[in-house]
Amino acid sequence: MKQTETIAAIATALSDSGIGIVRISGEEAIEIGNRVYKSKNGCHNLKDYGSHTIHYGFIVDGEEILDEVMVAIMKAPNSYTKEDTVEINCHGGVLIMQKILEAVLKQGARLAEPGEFTKRAFLNGRIDLARAEAVMDLIHSRNEFALKSSVKQLKGSVSDCIRKMREEILYEIAFIESALDDPEHISTEGYPEKLLPKIQELLGRCEKLINSADNGKVLKEGINTVIVGKPNAGKSSLLNILVGEDKAIVTDVAGTTRDVLEESIRLHGIGLNIIDTAGIRATEDVVEKIGVQRALKYAKDADLILYVVDSSVALDESDEEILDLLKDKKCIILLNKTDLEPVVTEEMLREKIGDPRVCMIRTSTKDNTGIEAFENTIKDMFFGGMLSFNEEVVITSMRHKQALEEARDSLLMVKKSLEDEMPEDFYSIDLMSAYASLGLIIGEEVGEDLVNEIFSKFCMGK
Repeated sequence: MKQTETIAAIATALSDSGIGIVRISGEEAIEIGNRVYKSKNGCHNLKDYGSHTIHYGFIVDGEEILDEVMVAIMKAPNSYTKEDTVEINCHGGVLIMQKILEAVLKQGARLAEPGEFTKRAFLNGRIDLARAEAVMDLIHSRNEFALKSSVKQLKGSVSDCIRKMREEILYEIAFIESALDDPEHISTEGYPEKLLPKIQELLGRCEKLINSADNGKVLKEGINTVIVGKPNAGKSSLLNILVGEDKAIVTDVAGTTRDVLEESIRLHGIGLNIIDTAGIRATEDVVEKIGVQRALKYAKDADLILYVVDSSVALDESDEEILDLLKDKKCIILLNKTDLEPVVTEEMLREKIGDPRVCMIRTSTKDNTGIEAFENTIKDMFFGGMLSFNEEVVITSMRHKQALEEARDSLLMVKKSLEDEMPEDFYSIDLMSAYASLGLIIGEEVGEDLVNEIFSKFCMGK
């Protein structure tokens, strides 16, 4: 899969800004850069400059000066791609960046595909596949914790863990194969008893990583949060408080919200993808009825349900329907309008829902009370102690989770073969399968199609 063409792309956002960067990478990067660069004193041979140096001059297209620039040179193998790399730091206007890129392409470079610079870093052995995917996760981080997780993975938290497991599995495979090839000198007597605890330990590590994936998905993508309740309970007021501006229309008229409103916010670094829904009640209004049906659908698929109860109004059939939705779901019940005379109490709701563990918070969206307690509850519900960001490895990729599940299944087969006292070659086959599955995570067992698919999701210029 190694590629040798010299590629180029705009590496910064296509919008007016102070600085823009056009990146060139490949065997002819310095030569192509040399053809479009002219120093202030007229000497413009970039080949004569050392690696990791930066030079002031101009970018030219024939006789036309396009821009005043700073050109950085990074020579192989000490660059992001492990290839000769030239980065032209120009003014950040969209037109000028495009004209400089066109001048570079005229001189023999090819326009880079999305993610091709990082793809080359992977193919040239600078980073493994897990680290490469962490680059894109870093760019797309939606909250502080996703950002920290991506940085840890970029530094090798997942890769190092997977490599360690593969090394231990490979050692066992090598021992078994050697014993099968040379039984006179290498005995397997007592070996199954030694291998079983090692397999159990590897299974435990696999399970721990797999179990971290649910938290990892929430950490990476945000908590899909749906606000439900009867009309006029204060759902839209809650959304406005959380967002920090008047996104939803709030009136005293019940049924004001007739469709879903979606917003993404951050609470102390946690991402919440909030959906405010139509008030759930029996209605003959066709439009409102559609809104209620959508509310019920979104609630069923939510990571978290916020049930807003008007504590000044008695419970009715609509509340009973909402309470049924909360079964087996992560939810927080907000007893709103606590500034008014209460009619609904926590005890009444706990009796209805039949689960003493359900979290209930007294709030008043009018007075902004209870919101801080609500934020802290979300942290406790979803992350436990993880928000301190200790050294625990967290899986945030569903591709990684699937590969770990395949490795676990293979290790379970080894465990069964050991318990059934099967011949040693049975162990070797399934150990090799586990070794290969783990290799998918770091890119040592992947084909060209998967590599191309992964990097096609990257942004241009990276």
